[in-house]
Amino acid sequence: MNIIVTGASKGIGKAIAEKFAEEGNTVLICSRGEKSLYDAVNALHTAYPTSTIKGKVVDMSDPSDIASFAQWCLAHGTPDVLVNNAGQFLPGSIHDEAPGILEQMIQTNLYSAYHLTRAVLPAMLEKQAGHIFNICSIASLNAYANGGSYSISKFALLGFSKNLREELKPKGIKVTAVMPGATLSASWDGFDIDPNRIMEAADIANMVLAAAKLSPMAVVEDIVMRPQLGDL
Repeated sequence: MNIIVTGASKGIGKAIAEKFAEEGNTVLICSRGEKSLYDAVNALHTAYPTSTIKGKVVDMSDPSDIASFAQWCLAHGTPDVLVNNAGQFLPGSIHDEAPGILEQMIQTNLYSAYHLTRAVLPAMLEKQAGHIFNICSIASLNAYANGGSYSISKFALLGFSKNLREELKPKGIKVTAVMPGATLSASWDGFDIDPNRIMEAADIANMVLAAAKLSPMAVVEDIVMRPQLGDL
């Protein structure tokens, strides 16, 4: 299968790419950071030499970069699985966050998925098959302190997922919204977190892979995951 995972140089994206690489797939990944991206590509190549792993440096908040990435992906074949994982977390409160934060969060967390999905969908529609995963957040479901514009953007991503699911039902293409709670990733850098209070990125990756393996007659519409002891 041809798998696309955005924001895959670390964290949840990298864990998802690794799970699909384990299965012997062609995995196309992107990230803004060149070194971290190619470190991830090399690590996946080394661990799974029978899989095809390719990476491209992409700023998923830039529509022209997204268009170029989409064409690059399509040159490798029609996507079977698209994982819209690229995103950014900037904490803050709506009443006092800096000007431009809402626009930045929407551009990075919503428009990235919207534009890439639209760019690759024609090929998937022609094939009448495929699976789109949008990595949303618990912040897509509940407001919380210091969530600010990040939470707004993740609510919007969930809305995008629900509309997309409705549109693609009769087209043979599945859509799954993934809403993880606290997960060990770069978003938690600098925080002193008890490892028993936070999920591993592999936990989310395992669920995505399981959902991707269902028969064509079944789809998991929403995946909600939290640490066993609850939200942080």
